[in-house]
Amino acid sequence: MDRDTAEPRVRGFPGERAKEWVDRQHRVAAPSTHVYEFVWDPTAPADGPFCTDVDGNVLMDFPCHVGAAPLGYNNPKIMEPMAEFDLVDPLKIAGHDFYVGSGPADDPDFPGPAGLMERLTEITGEYDMDQVFLSNSGAEAVENAIKICYDGSGSYGITFEGAFHGRTLGALSLNRSKQVYRRDFPEISGVHDVPFCRDRTCDADTCSCGFFAGDTSQLRRMLSEAAGSVAAEEVAYLIMEPIQGEGGYHPPSEAFMTEVAAVCEEYDIALVADEIQSGMGRTGEWWGADHYPIEPDVITAAKGLRVGATISRSDVFPEEEGRLSSTWGAGDILSSMQGALTIDAIREHDLLANATERGRQFTERVVDADPEPVIDVRGKGLMLALEFDTPEARDAALERAFEQGLLTLACGHKTLRVLPPLDVTEREIDLGADLLLDAIEA
Repeated sequence: MDRDTAEPRVRGFPGERAKEWVDRQHRVAAPSTHVYEFVWDPTAPADGPFCTDVDGNVLMDFPCHVGAAPLGYNNPKIMEPMAEFDLVDPLKIAGHDFYVGSGPADDPDFPGPAGLMERLTEITGEYDMDQVFLSNSGAEAVENAIKICYDGSGSYGITFEGAFHGRTLGALSLNRSKQVYRRDFPEISGVHDVPFCRDRTCDADTCSCGFFAGDTSQLRRMLSEAAGSVAAEEVAYLIMEPIQGEGGYHPPSEAFMTEVAAVCEEYDIALVADEIQSGMGRTGEWWGADHYPIEPDVITAAKGLRVGATISRSDVFPEEEGRLSSTWGAGDILSSMQGALTIDAIREHDLLANATERGRQFTERVVDADPEPVIDVRGKGLMLALEFDTPEARDAALERAFEQGLLTLACGHKTLRVLPPLDVTEREIDLGADLLLDAIEA
């Protein structure tokens, strides 16, 4: 496959082989989220955003596995360095309490877990973060973030309406997006919520989201010693997505983030930035938080990082041994290498700038076309969204785009998310925008 000339080629969805594979998996798989019947063939040609399914259809993947494939398929920036490493078995060892390396420690033969953690402290250096705990997933990264914040410093947590932080029980307790995620599951007590400012132009005088009320914010009012419902000194953390993901891809207003930063500083509340979707260069900066005046005390990462990571300062992580202990994340040799090489590729090939430029290109294409059912186009970098006037219009556009060979994903109530690879080209953005606009028109 030549990425420079590749285009989607569709014979029909779902094909016969895809149906067979989906049926086979559903016979043994527990009920879960269902998107569409796309079955990737990993032995068939794939490059960048282009991939081939089991029926020979060529598709353009613009969710990139919800950002978990940040450089798309078979990217040489990842594949070529990995080809020099002879794979072994096992590729997973016990984790943080066990170690892996080859060659001199200051010039290793391959970037394993230690190399990944070093790179993470480098790209969080502006927040003075110097320690990392690796795990398997974003949900685990969040669980460890709230664990270290709860460690001797309060029993309450604060989250936001529309938030999504994972599907383990602790993370579920922080979710305020779709009720199906939390219904009938036990929850951590003491988690309070306030509105998330979804109006990007909102401030204290023009607030339509409910965060600002009169001359103060709901957050500040909640913590007020005179009239509040939560004792500020008992709050262990405030957790937020700098740009809400599952809740609808909502970038907040500057006034909202300024107030959150001010309240956390005034009351000495640890701020946890959930960067599982918005991090690793997706927004045109290393972290979504970098766009705003907040100063995270903890950052959680996953998806594009290939493993879960809880990143913070040595004064936040517990000193007592055994409070955190081994998980597979720090012992996943292959995934750690992929994460480290992804960071290297983003740096070497200036992909933060590319994400900013290509995201601007996509947004301008859609805004200029002004498709009738689309009521908002938003996002930062290559974390993009189109909001439709109805869920039915969104679902119809998603399905039609799929039939034409463009993969996208739904989120929120009536929003379509678009996550091209970070090295997406001008041609590929135009091609994807054309396919999506055609699908919307159809």
